[in-house]
Amino acid sequence: MAGKLEKMLILAFKDSKEAESGGKDQADAFFETLINPESYTLDYKLKFSESQGQGTSGKQLKYEYTEPEEITFEFLFDNTGIIDGKPRPDVAEDLQRFREVLIDYKGDAHEPRHFKLVWGAGLSNKGIFKGRVTEVSITYKLFSPDGKPLRAVAKVKFKASIEEMKRAAKENKQSPDLTHLRTVKAGDTLPLLCYRIYGDSKYYLQVARINQLSNFRRLIPGQQLVFPPIEKTPQTPSK
Repeated sequence: MAGKLEKMLILAFKDSKEAESGGKDQADAFFETLINPESYTLDYKLKFSESQGQGTSGKQLKYEYTEPEEITFEFLFDNTGIIDGKPRPDVAEDLQRFREVLIDYKGDAHEPRHFKLVWGAGLSNKGIFKGRVTEVSITYKLFSPDGKPLRAVAKVKFKASIEEMKRAAKENKQSPDLTHLRTVKAGDTLPLLCYRIYGDSKYYLQVARINQLSNFRRLIPGQQLVFPPIEKTPQTPSK
C-alpha cells in the first residue's frame, strides 16, 4: 500500500531553541515545496591538524573535531503548468518568497533564521533535519518569449546545528587532550577548575603561568582562562 505523498516543509525559526521544539504552528515562516527533491547530498567533514615530530621527515594528521554534517537540495520551481496544471506568468514571485524565508531575517537576532526540514521518513529516522542555510544559488532554465523566467532550480546547502545546551550536553568536551576556554564564576578556584578539566588539581601552577596570573588565588568572575592540553605526569606509587 502506497503511503500518502508528503511534500517537504522548510520551517523557519528565529533561534535554535525554538527550532528544536517548534512545529509548523510555531514557525516564524515556512515554505512548502512544489515538488519533492529527487535526491540530496550529505557531506561529512573531519578536521585534522598537521604536526611533524622532531627528527622525522613526514607529517602526521592529528584529529581535532568532526564538522557538522551538510545537506544539499535542489528545489524545482516551474510555472509552466506541467506539474500542477496551473500555468502562471513567471516564477519570480515564488522565488522571492523562497529567498525571504531562507535568507532574510526578522526580529531582534539580526541574522538569518534557523531551519527545520520536515519530509516524511527521508532525511533521518524521524524525517527531520535541523540547521542553518550556508549557500543558495538559483539557475534559471526556461523563459517566456518576453524573457520572463518560467522554470528555475534553487540549490540550497544547510549545515546541521542543534540548540546550544543540547549541543554542549552531547559533546561533553571534558577531555584533557583539548584546549578549553572557561569563564570564571563566583566561587571558582584554579585548583577546582583544573580538577574539573584534567581530573587533578595539581596542574594549577602551570595554568596560572600560561594565563599570566599574578595571583591565582584571586580569580575575578567573568574572567576567561585558557586550559591547554597538559602532558600528565605519572603518579609515584606510595611506599
